[in-house]
Amino acid sequence: MTRATKVENGTALVTATEALRALPGSGEQVAELFRHGTLHVKLYTPRGIDDQTPHSRDEAYVVLHGEGEFVSDAGRKKFGPGDFVFAPAGAPHHFENFSDDFAVWVFFYGPEGGE
Repeated sequence: MTRATKVENGTALVTATEALRALPGSGEQVAELFRHGTLHVKLYTPRGIDDQTPHSRDEAYVVLHGEGEFVSDAGRKKFGPGDFVFAPAGAPHHFENFSDDFAVWVFFYGPEGGE
């Protein structure tokens, strides 16, 4: 896990540049960047196909780069840079038709089973 940069008053800062540098070399890429309590922050850059399965905790995404479609039980929604997406614990979801530069911040939080 890459450690977040510590700053004044116990806060933390992870820049997009640092997050992208923390990714492994090739293929589907994910890097865990920060943990505090139940909050786990990752950067996720799927390549080709996003074959993720439902997660046991609530999950929020913020798109850093790229565009595509988010698919869930609620349907298919287009997304782009800066957009926010929420997937409750246990809900099937994945990204499709995403651009080669797609990168998304992922925030897992709360108890197992969701809030």
